[in-house]
Amino acid sequence: MPIVRVAGDTPTLFLFSSPIQKKTLTFDESRIRVLDAGERSIIVQPVANLGAGERQEIGVFFADDRAPARAAFVLVTDPAEVDSRIDVRRPEPPNTACQPTAQAPVPKPEDFVLLGYVDAKGVTTSSRKGTLDAVQGLSLDNLVAFRGTGWILVDVKIVNGPDRPAWTPREAMFVGRVGMPLRARLVAKMPGAIPPGEDGRVLAAVEVPETKADLVLTLELHGDGGRRLTIPDVRFLKPAAEDAQ
Repeated sequence: MPIVRVAGDTPTLFLFSSPIQKKTLTFDESRIRVLDAGERSIIVQPVANLGAGERQEIGVFFADDRAPARAAFVLVTDPAEVDSRIDVRRPEPPNTACQPTAQAPVPKPEDFVLLGYVDAKGVTTSSRKGTLDAVQGLSLDNLVAFRGTGWILVDVKIVNGPDRPAWTPREAMFVGRVGMPLRARLVAKMPGAIPPGEDGRVLAAVEVPETKADLVLTLELHGDGGRRLTIPDVRFLKPAAEDAQ
């Protein structure tokens, strides 16, 4: 993480090129003060000069779904110099909007709570082993379906047939019995194609309205050469009742 030099008698201004979610700021309040936080800026100052070898982390999530999703910095005190202004420029994403993201920033447990992805209802899960016949040389090995507050996610292990070409999943859709299909974000554990005869792991996630019933959807994974894997009857269990907590 980038190192920023701070001092107890000097504020440090962070200016971001993209809007941030100021409610997701994480830092040690006993050592760091946030004097102000806006749509694209934060002003910080340590309570006192940080000790020799002391390193304090501060992080914040951006307000959109682009990668990288979070900016984080290590704060230190250098007796000889202070950074009064830091311009935070987010790398431009590559022109591969339809390709799955290879990796995401490593989250922390508090991030899920601050962002509202986990609340008192918790997260429900269901799982199943692959029972589908291979179609177009693709088959399901296993699947775990997660459901939280306003979102669903499926963790899928796919097997590519030994006599088929390498295959890269490009798009994920959730299809219900009624309503429009939901285009999901697609994240691959490993970048690149799934070679013949091997397996790959992908995750598909999307926001959904909160309901008090189970959701049963079909997951469609589309990829190279027009090949796709269709997984029917993916069940997302209803959230736990609040009075049961």
